[in-house]
Amino acid sequence: MSSKPTPSAAPTSAPEKTVVNPSPDLHAHWKPRVNPWLIAMTVALAAFMEVLDTSIANVALPHIAGSLAASTDQGTWVLTSYLVSNAIVLPLGGWASSLMGRRNFFVFCITIFTIASFLCGIAPSLPLLIVFRVIQGAGGGGMQPMAQAIMADSFEPHKRGQAFALYGLVAVLAPSIGPTLGGWITDNFSWRWIFFINIPVGILAYILVSRLIEDPPWIKADPSRLRNMDYLGLAFLTISMGGLQIMLDKGEENDWFSSGFIRFFAFLFIGGLVALVLWEWRQKDPLINLKLFRFRNFAICCFLMMLVGGVLNANTVLQPQFMQELLGYNATTAGLALTAGGITLVFVMPFAGYATGKFSARTLTLIGFTLLVLTFRYAADVTNLQMTFAQASWLRVIQMLPLPFCFISITNAAYVGMPKEESNQVAGLINFVRNLGGSILIAITNAQVTSRAMWHQAHLQNSMQSSSIAFEQQKQMLTGFFSGHFGGGNGSGMALASIYNQLNMQAQMQGYQDVYMELSWMSIGLIVLAFLLSKSRPGKPAGDVAVH
Repeated sequence: MSSKPTPSAAPTSAPEKTVVNPSPDLHAHWKPRVNPWLIAMTVALAAFMEVLDTSIANVALPHIAGSLAASTDQGTWVLTSYLVSNAIVLPLGGWASSLMGRRNFFVFCITIFTIASFLCGIAPSLPLLIVFRVIQGAGGGGMQPMAQAIMADSFEPHKRGQAFALYGLVAVLAPSIGPTLGGWITDNFSWRWIFFINIPVGILAYILVSRLIEDPPWIKADPSRLRNMDYLGLAFLTISMGGLQIMLDKGEENDWFSSGFIRFFAFLFIGGLVALVLWEWRQKDPLINLKLFRFRNFAICCFLMMLVGGVLNANTVLQPQFMQELLGYNATTAGLALTAGGITLVFVMPFAGYATGKFSARTLTLIGFTLLVLTFRYAADVTNLQMTFAQASWLRVIQMLPLPFCFISITNAAYVGMPKEESNQVAGLINFVRNLGGSILIAITNAQVTSRAMWHQAHLQNSMQSSSIAFEQQKQMLTGFFSGHFGGGNGSGMALASIYNQLNMQAQMQGYQDVYMELSWMSIGLIVLAFLLSKSRPGKPAGDVAVH
């Protein structure tokens, strides 16, 4: 009897057992109240609208400039202003979500984007249009990472790949169809409708997100964080990203670093970036959690995604640009040649998403990068002045095949071993580096096409000598042709002009071929880097993802 526990002893241990780990259990077993696929389609709708606007206005710039009594050079600020504000907000999604909640921040971004789209459509002058584009880019900058983070938390780890297949379709397909859609709308209606079409989509996205999306329990809104906002970090981010985007967008027309204007913005970019890294690394409550890069696997994924984003965006620009400049296609027809690639993605993306649950990210990434090498070698071979519409469409199909394996596997691998509480920061940084890589590689490849074309032009001009038998034969044949049709006095001059025009086109074509070969060599480098990825599959133990 004396060994029987006293009444007071029993309650002392029971409460301790019930309160030990309520939060981790709640986190582990939390599931959204609606079907995750409904959530994925809802956030993908909003993300598609935003990604589309990064490229839909490109072909409408001459119409916009002419309508608002501005030069074409001034009109390019319509693109630059959007990209600058978009790049600044992209990595801030994690901090903003902790301030107001992820769903609320997502809804806020949709609202800002939709209202700004309406204002862009009614803008009476170029300065006001640029201001509204800045606001639109800021609203859009929060939508991409939040859509990805919501997908990541709504699906179980081993099913994330399938969800990211839908997000990958948005990220890859939207920039491809943007110029085509923008050209068709501008030709058949007005450039203002490229902004007005966002309004019904934005309203629908607002309603669906408000009703279907909820925050997981580990995301808590804390409005008090606004009082301690890292304003200096925001200033450094604005300076660095503003400097980078302006340098990249205006570099070619200002002859790059021979221009003091470009050197100034290059200095802002480098100085702002160094200051941003040093400052954010030491902050207890940073805007951007750069310490996530201490996770080795995440750091590698970010670097690979930056290069994949660069390849994706550069490839999307190079082919239609070649068709318009050298094959004489208009924007709509050049865009239609990309349609078959978009259809290919619809079928390949789900397959690649399914494969992420069966194979390691390293394996799928190696497959994707190997296919990229072959794709660019093929592009260098078939890109010529006799390319038909069917050949261009088939080339686009080939170019799209590797991207799902690269995009989905890297995105999926970025979350392996990462704390759930950091999913917003992970999404923000992974989307940030992808867009950053796209901007950088578009500028580099465009500059390289010009540089290589000039080299080939100088090389080919050496053949335009009187001592060259082939040149003299071509000249005599064309002189006879033009003399017979336009009179004897003009034949020789017209023959030389025709030969020189053919030479320029040949040089430009070879410039594109050289860039495709350079991209294939870069893809070989990506294969080597892919071996650094963790072997772990999503949903399995993280293995060696962290380095302390």
